[in-house]
Amino acid sequence: MYQLYIANKNYSSWSLRPWLLLKELEIPFEEQLVTFDEGGSWKKFRSFAPNGLVPCLVDGEVRVWDSLAIVEYVAESFPQVWPQERGARAWARSATAEMHSGFGALRDICTMNCGVRIALAEITPALQKNIDRIDELWREGLERFGGPFLAGNTFTAVDAFYAPVAIRARTYGLELSAAAEAYAERLLQLPAMRVWVADALQETWREPGHEEELARAGSILEDNRRNPA
Repeated sequence: MYQLYIANKNYSSWSLRPWLLLKELEIPFEEQLVTFDEGGSWKKFRSFAPNGLVPCLVDGEVRVWDSLAIVEYVAESFPQVWPQERGARAWARSATAEMHSGFGALRDICTMNCGVRIALAEITPALQKNIDRIDELWREGLERFGGPFLAGNTFTAVDAFYAPVAIRARTYGLELSAAAEAYAERLLQLPAMRVWVADALQETWREPGHEEELARAGSILEDNRRNPA
């Protein structure tokens, strides 16, 4: 059985992606949660991941240490990871790769935090450009392939890769078109997504670096996380 190493559910958007994919597709795995440490976790994460980062999938002697590589590895045994139709699969792979390598302003300004609501101090032109592109991409997928998911009627890897954006949209009150907002809510209501967020709210760990990023983003309106131990 796969072992999937992840970090704090409240913070780790990269961990969410393969975790949600495996859960929603009912692919068996064992979760191994290793928390972020103050001042960096590279040495601790190196015990299971060659690059000292999460997520990392372990399958016997095989270690796969990048989220997109994990998706492709799992897809070799579970083809439902990607859409079955060739055109939809090509579009989904392209959109997934765009998420994997892009949207830097969104990542930097709107870091993932499941348990809070933030009034952004500023929406920079770069951030607005990222939001507009995500909205455009989501509407394109929904219109082209008929929904309710980005590449058709089933949840696939491309949806898993944009799931953290749905959390960010709620956390920071990002303005989206009606179709994109409805899609974000659809992701948030997935059974596995609800489990992830519920687990995140129960975490008592606070990692200073992530908390400092949150404070720079704007004003905290709500904090629904369990109090630190």
